[in-house]
Amino acid sequence: MDTNEILDYCLAKKGVTESFPFDNETLVLKVGGKMFLLMPLERHPLQINVKTDPEWSAELREQYPQITGAFHMNKTHWNSVQLDGLKRDLILQLIDHSYELIFKSLTRKIQNTIQNS
Repeated sequence: MDTNEILDYCLAKKGVTESFPFDNETLVLKVGGKMFLLMPLERHPLQINVKTDPEWSAELREQYPQITGAFHMNKTHWNSVQLDGLKRDLILQLIDHSYELIFKSLTRKIQNTIQNS
């Protein structure tokens, strides 16, 4: 997958916004004002940071050398994922999981606003 595919996939989800709050290179995708994916655009090979359930994080890190604790983030919950060598289905599953974790953490009011938009 490339940057545009990931961006298009994420922006197709309800309530997703994009911004560059940290610098001009790190694209941040949010739902309900909370980050669910970071993508350093200048990094090669392409990498994303996503939130995952801590138990699944441990499994992923054991199984895939491309998945590690995310730099400058809570490594219990956030993973850096180098996309080279990973199957598209796994990448999409990681993005979906991160989006869903963040969405579920939003207040009911915000969830309802997003779902009804």
